[in-house]
Amino acid sequence: MKRRQFLQSTALFSVASLVNANELFARTPLVNKVGLGLFSIPQMLENDFEAAFAMLAKMGYKEVECFGPYEFSTEKAKASWNAVTPQLGFKGSGFFNKTASDFLKAAKSNGISIPAMHTDLDTLSNNMGPLAEAANLIGAKYVVLPSIPDAERKTLDDYKKVAEKFNAIGAAAKKEGICFAYHNHGYGLNIVNGTMPLDIIFDQTDPSLVYFEMDLYWTIAGGADPVELFKKHKGRYKMVHIKDMKEAKRFAGDGGDASQWISLFPYMTSCGEGVLDLPTILAAAKQNGVEHFFVEQDMVQSPEIALKKSVDYLKSL
Repeated sequence: MKRRQFLQSTALFSVASLVNANELFARTPLVNKVGLGLFSIPQMLENDFEAAFAMLAKMGYKEVECFGPYEFSTEKAKASWNAVTPQLGFKGSGFFNKTASDFLKAAKSNGISIPAMHTDLDTLSNNMGPLAEAANLIGAKYVVLPSIPDAERKTLDDYKKVAEKFNAIGAAAKKEGICFAYHNHGYGLNIVNGTMPLDIIFDQTDPSLVYFEMDLYWTIAGGADPVELFKKHKGRYKMVHIKDMKEAKRFAGDGGDASQWISLFPYMTSCGEGVLDLPTILAAAKQNGVEHFFVEQDMVQSPEIALKKSVDYLKSL
């Protein structure tokens, strides 16, 4: 082989090696698909539904999680919602006056999937059929309870009864081809008579019927360690709500009432702009079975700015 041919062949080999090396060591993002809990933008969805989905797609969000009540929710659930909407400043929820098919179409046309939907205990207990029909139609694998009603979590015995209800709901969901999950708030994390109430739910529910969604913000505000919970309950947590905290804050009490939650709203901030060690927490989540990562900045101001910061940060990890 002539010297010129040899050099050309060597150069080509070097380039090929570099390409293969780049492919080999290409960075895999920690969060492959960043999602959004739609309670972050209820007013946008209520005022300009199509524009809201278009904005999320442009930002890079790939999944969303909707919240109830829905048209098929129980009358009790609808009445509870109507009682709080005057304080919230909006009324829209569920599919925002769209059919489930139209809601799905709006998401799909923007490259967005809907793997989960929040609902309420009464609908989960009494209207599983219609709920599951909607979930299966839009592709939501998980139907999620966002909180346990105040009256049903006063004592440790109450938590035992809740665990029984969760098993029944989980079994009903499984028959319909979907999964049931519970999303924690800040309550149930303090030790009561030597027991953490949340542990009762974990210990007394069937792992094949009851899954979990961790809210990082409320978990930390309640004094628990997300990393330890992910490790302790490997495979049970399937989803996580991500919001950052401007400065380390705890609930004034046990995290058991809405006034304590609302008092911490001002400390929520975009992911990466607060004090939470999100890279470590989210790595532990992924290593221990979490499948879906939803940014949630409750009714955030300037969502076009705040939510863009969050998705950009998470995509950089």
